[in-house]
Amino acid sequence: MRTGIKAMMLVVAAALVAAAPAHAQRQSLADRVGALEQQVQNSQANTDMLNQLQQLRGEMQALQGTIEQLQHENEQLKQRNRDQYLDLDGRLNRLEGGAEPAGTPALPALPAAKPAAAAEKPPTVRGDAGAVAAAGDERATYNVAFDALKAGKYDESARLFQGFLEQYPDGVYTPNALYWLGESYYATRNFQLAEAQFRDLVARYPTHDKAAGGLLKLGLSQFGQGDASRAEQTLEQVATRFPGSDAARTAQDRLQSIRLGQQIR
Repeated sequence: MRTGIKAMMLVVAAALVAAAPAHAQRQSLADRVGALEQQVQNSQANTDMLNQLQQLRGEMQALQGTIEQLQHENEQLKQRNRDQYLDLDGRLNRLEGGAEPAGTPALPALPAAKPAAAAEKPPTVRGDAGAVAAAGDERATYNVAFDALKAGKYDESARLFQGFLEQYPDGVYTPNALYWLGESYYATRNFQLAEAQFRDLVARYPTHDKAAGGLLKLGLSQFGQGDASRAEQTLEQVATRFPGSDAARTAQDRLQSIRLGQQIR
């Protein structure tokens, strides 16, 4: 009996030993299949990534082309604005009698609207014979300075008008002398001194016929010093205080020119 049991145990053990290699083989095959599937998945992921990268490259190239086109159009627009600004500035300078070349975004020079003493309306003098005679002497002194201005001798006219104002601080021609003294400084680009004369004129004689032009040149003198903000404020006042005047129209033109120049810089 015992012999039979031992025999059966040996048979079972042999069967188990024989079955083990087959199971191990199946497990090894499954691992290999799983590894291959993982490799295939990784390969597909790499392919998808490459496709996405190629798509992104294409989009970047398209964007770069758009950017270059916009840059080109922007440069063309800026060039047109520059041309318009220079054209407008040149025309204004010619209207104002400026001598600077149109190709330079220059500030307006000495205006030639009333270049001669005969074109300037003399102030009305009323009073006794002595006052009239005194005004005649004042006029003679004034004319000497004004003749130097007409001749383009701005340093000399500045000196002569300054002397006139010292001699006649409250004379009949004092407002005119303040204006032309400011113009003498302005013509030599001494904008700070020019501003002082025009400011004095506007403050002391706000209703004089030179006040509108004085306020206009006050703003342009400020612009000449590089203070565009103050210049714009002053030029805007010209239209408000002297609506419909030649000075107001010129102030509006200069405002447009200044603002256009700021946009294209």
